[in-house]
This record gives sequence, structure tokens and C-alpha cells, in this order.
Amino acid sequence: MASRNSDFASPTRRGLIALGAGAALGLGRATSGFAQARPPASPRGQVVAGISQEPTVFNPLMPGSEVDQGVWWQVFSPLWYIDPQGKLVADLAREVPSLENGGLSADGLVWKVKLRSDAKWHDGTPFTAEDVKYTLDLINNPGFRVRNRVGHGLVRDIRVVAPDEIHWRMESAYSPYLSILALTFIVPRHILEKASDPNTAPFNSAPVGTGPFRWGERVAGDHILLQANPAYHGQGPHLERIVFKYIPDLTMLYTQFRTGQVDYLGLSGISAHFVREAQSLRGRKVSLSPTAFVEHIALNLEYGPFAEKAVREALYLAMNKQARIDALYYGLPVPTESFLPQQSWAYADKLPVHRHDPAKANALLDAAGWVRGPDGIRAKAGVRLEFTNSTTVGNPGREQSQQLLAQDWQAVGAAMRISNMPAAVIWGEFWQKSKFQSVMVGSNFMQGSDPDVTPRFSSKAIPAKGGSGLNTCQYQNAEVDTLLAQGATQFDQAARKATYGRIQQIIRDDLALLPIYQTVMAEGLKDGLQGFAANINCSSNCWNMRSWYWAS
Repeated sequence: MASRNSDFASPTRRGLIALGAGAALGLGRATSGFAQARPPASPRGQVVAGISQEPTVFNPLMPGSEVDQGVWWQVFSPLWYIDPQGKLVADLAREVPSLENGGLSADGLVWKVKLRSDAKWHDGTPFTAEDVKYTLDLINNPGFRVRNRVGHGLVRDIRVVAPDEIHWRMESAYSPYLSILALTFIVPRHILEKASDPNTAPFNSAPVGTGPFRWGERVAGDHILLQANPAYHGQGPHLERIVFKYIPDLTMLYTQFRTGQVDYLGLSGISAHFVREAQSLRGRKVSLSPTAFVEHIALNLEYGPFAEKAVREALYLAMNKQARIDALYYGLPVPTESFLPQQSWAYADKLPVHRHDPAKANALLDAAGWVRGPDGIRAKAGVRLEFTNSTTVGNPGREQSQQLLAQDWQAVGAAMRISNMPAAVIWGEFWQKSKFQSVMVGSNFMQGSDPDVTPRFSSKAIPAKGGSGLNTCQYQNAEVDTLLAQGATQFDQAARKATYGRIQQIIRDDLALLPIYQTVMAEGLKDGLQGFAANINCSSNCWNMRSWYWAS
């Protein structure tokens, strides 16, 4: 849910839905992988995955980045995961609990999870319900430096019914917990409970999991080696080894992909200005992968002019989205009207489509009483239509986009001053306590892959007003509050889709944020590498490396 200093070439960008080799730069909503062949009978070969950030966190419950998660998916397993189509698929669990199979009570409060009995930890110890209980207890241990307690904090009365079954009660019904558990990796009780402090346990640098690959070695500053797990409980793995190769320079990383030293270039992605060349390379494939991040202008809705809806509408009409997408990002990002990615099952696809219309913007401001002064800048009741826009320093794409945006808005009588600052400053109290006027930012608004946006838009989630959440724009809408509470307690997907569809309509009508585009990452694969499937529901497209293999 965190806001990011995001740009197309940012190393924190995760690609999500593949469109295939040589795809045109225009993106549709279809999902496809690359042509499949038959996987080998036993693990064969290796894949060198080039990354620009070095993985350093190997306990999957602790705070980490997307590159760390790329490693977690190989070494560990969740109870279930979410496939590219948004379907929950059982992993360590025998089935995903639901109202239909009795795993969830009608009120959503009682959970009964049946587990596999054939899964083993990499050291040969059987996986049991005790490991699940230990994991949930550790997450809720106030002394443990956990990545996220959202949802987990509602779990009560955990009972191990049998080695392959565990029950618990939720303090209140919370349907997004299914998605949160899909991104929660289970850790071994028999190892971590022996540590005097799980925050500093030896396990954290030499992890033992139930995943398709076992820990091999880490050479700091260079690479991580993982070996096939022959006792893996699922299908695969089909590779003998995976090497995560750390190459911090993006140009050098692309060069090594181009020359064949790197088999897969993902996680950081191919820089936008190299994409067309990459698509023309013989023996290479490019996946154009939309991400869950939405680039937008965050407005502090309690700052003077922004409190007026006519001003927000005029600024949105004056914004030339397509010009910056084409000029700065080579046409790769997808214009959007929602805070949800277009591949989400909850995405509302009939929202009003933005158009660049400075004439209508001027007419709106005229009608609302914003009068141009001698310098061309409008004012109303002694308040000038001027404000600052901030983002992190050192982001060329963002800085150029700000210049274009300032020109767009000056044309309708609004003065935008650029006030950028280091990441540590902008994302501190300046952002958290709503001290900004407007910010250019890319955010993943979802809870894992769930459309619950309570922390973003609930009136109780405004930190500047004592709330707990990420509603730094200080948005307040009583109907949205009611719908958010409703959606988080619904377990029927069709009903939830209607609820979150209505939320998207209201947010778009209110222009609680000015959406620009859904970001897109280009990932590169060597010909012959099969099984890649970009997944909007995971933070790393390495999520299914267990299924990757080389075509013979």
C-alpha cells in the first residue's frame, strides 16, 4: 500500500501482465504468456536473473523489497497464492477456505484451514499446522520487526486441531485476509523458536523453507544461488539452479541481457529508451507488463483552492496526459481513471474518460469566480490559484513531467511551483502529516491484491487528524466510508465488485486524486525460456519460477 517515488525505469517497478514477444507498445487487457513446450522429466539447467537492487532480507516476514520477494517465492510457500487471473490456488493448504467448503463460517469469523500432509522443510522436517500457528503468532508478536500486521492483528484463538488442520477466529470479518495470506510465507517453527531473538536469528541469513528451491549461497554484492528442491510438494521445479545476479547499473544490466549473460531481465525492467531495440533483438523476447502502480497527482484537499471541486476538475481537464506518456515514457504507460489496475477483478471499466480540454477548464474556472490577474494567474476572494508540486529529487522522468504539467496549468491560469526534496524528507512527516500541497507519486493502492482501500480513503485513516492509515490527501466522504466498511466484510466476489465499482465512481467524480497512468514495465527473456507468466497479484514476476524451464 505504500506510496512510491515511481517512474517507469524505477527498480521497484513490478511487471504484471505479459503481452508476448514483439508486442506493440499499445497495451490491451488480455493476458498471455509465451509459447509453451513440455517441461523436462527432471530439473535441468539454470536461469540467470539480472536485477539492479541487491536482495538482503531473507526472512519473508520482515520488511523487504520486491527483489527480496523474488527470492522468497523460491525458498518459501504460502498457504495459497493468487494466479494471474486472480484465482486463489492452494499451496501448503489442501484447499482455499470458503463458505462453500465449510472453511469459512457464514459470518466470516471462523476459519478452518486443512493442510497438506506431504510438504517438508528443506532440512527434511515435516511441515505441520504448528508451523502455521507459529508464523501467525510471530507476526503478531509486538517484539518482532514484522513487514505487515494488517489483517493478521484480527486473528484470535488459534487452535491446532491436527497436524494437518488449524482453526482460528477473527475479531471481525475481514475478506481481504484471503489475499493477505496469499502473500504471507510460512516459516519453520522448529528452527526459529530456538532463536533467542527472531529479529537476529541465523535463519535470517540462511533461510530454510518448503519452496521449490533451497538456499545455496550468497556472495554479497554479486549474486545469490538457489538449488532445486527434489522433495518439493508441488509441480516442478524444472531448473537445477537459479542465480539472482546483482548489476546495479541499468545500462550494464541491459547490455548483459543483450549479449546473453543474463537470461531474464525483470524486477528492475528494461529502461524505456531501450525497449524498441530490445524488441528487435534476435533470440530475445519482451513482455510489456502493466503494474499495480498508478501514477497520479495527490492533492491535499484541505489546501485552499483544492477544496473546491471545480478547481480539481479544471486542473484535470487542463492536464495533457497523453503528451507526457508519449514524450517521456515512449508510449508505454496506460492512461487510467481509477486507483485500481485495469487487470484487477474489481476494476470499474466504465468510468468517464479523461480528455485534454483547456477551453472547458477555463470556462469552469470563469464560472466558479476564479478571475485572472495582471500576471495571468487566477484568484478568488483574495486567494491566488497557486500551489507547489513535489516529488523526489533525482528522478528525471518526474522532473520533466512536472515541467510539462506546469505549462498545462499555467495555460488555464494556475501557477504551479516545483519544490522537490530527498526521499527521506518527502515521505516523512511532509507526506504522512499532510504538509504538502500537491505531490507527483506512484502508488499501489491495494491490500496485497485486494481492492480494499480503507487505509487510503477512509475518513478515519487521516494521520494529520489522528487517524491510522495512509489518507494523506485528507479525503472525506460519508458514502465511501459506508461502502469501505461493507466491502471489507463481503465474501462474495460479485457483491464486492459492485461495492468497489461504486467506490471508484465516487472517487473519480470527486477527483480525490488526479490519475495519470498505470505504469508498465518491460521485461526481457531469452528465447527458449518457458513458463514465464506475469502476475498482477504478486510483487515479483519471479513468483512461479518453479514452472520455468528451457525448451529442448
